[in-house]
Amino acid sequence: MATISPNDISTTVLRRMKEGGFDFARIHPIEFYAIFPDEERARQAARSFRGESLKAEVTQRDGDWHLQVSKVMYATHAGIDDFEHDLEVLVGPLGGVLDGWGVTQEVGEARP
Repeated sequence: MATISPNDISTTVLRRMKEGGFDFARIHPIEFYAIFPDEERARQAARSFRGESLKAEVTQRDGDWHLQVSKVMYATHAGIDDFEHDLEVLVGPLGGVLDGWGVTQEVGEARP
């Protein structure tokens, strides 16, 4: 498990999600992003992410190839950090770089 830095980006995002009324008690599809210089390496990475709680999609945008991996999970710092680490270990040797993560908050979740 990774060490948690109180000033990292994920901590800030999770804090804002909490302030916005995000439901941390439920699982959500969390999107993780990576960018590759070519389609072949992006698709090679995508093939590693198949399963009941995983989905991967490759698209081209602005000359780069973008990998979006959706993982259904609880939105916890440790879980997000661990998955980002595993993703980085996979995409790095293929010439990919991480490009963050995100989760869509449903309208019904927001506080009035």
